[in-house]
Amino acid sequence: MQNYIENRAAPTACSSNTPCTVNIKINETNEAHTREFSYSPYSKFRVGAALLASDGTIIKGANIENASYGGTICAERTAIVKSASEGKRSFAALAVVTDVKSAISPCGLCRQVIREFCAQDMPILLVPADYPQFNKDSGDAEKGVKQTSIGELLPDSFGPEHLELPRGTV
Repeated sequence: MQNYIENRAAPTACSSNTPCTVNIKINETNEAHTREFSYSPYSKFRVGAALLASDGTIIKGANIENASYGGTICAERTAIVKSASEGKRSFAALAVVTDVKSAISPCGLCRQVIREFCAQDMPILLVPADYPQFNKDSGDAEKGVKQTSIGELLPDSFGPEHLELPRGTV
């Protein structure tokens, strides 16, 4: 069974103000990135992320811990950095999944990085670990999945547009 984030409408059609037509099928992110690729020997808290680029490409990331805790990078930032470093900087949706049974929100640093690269109303889907157990035919396929946006998670935020860089000077 192929599982992925499927964009059923144009990426610009999704916003926090309208029903989003992004349908997440998160098993691939859950299995491949939360369980297999997460490197979390210290916290044992595994996180996976799948970032849907505007061109339909899916970029996946997992959290990678470091003995020097400040060197740890979260799954959300892994996916964004991988994408940005390959020239993809326009996104339609982000899904985040952990091993816990409730939807977990991105940390503050991830929120700021998401804010840098993603539209304020881009859907962010917070997926609980037991998401795949819901019967897709029962109408509960999205039960437990929380949809939010960076505008909701980081209101009154600072972004690139707030930098007042001098113009015409070296």
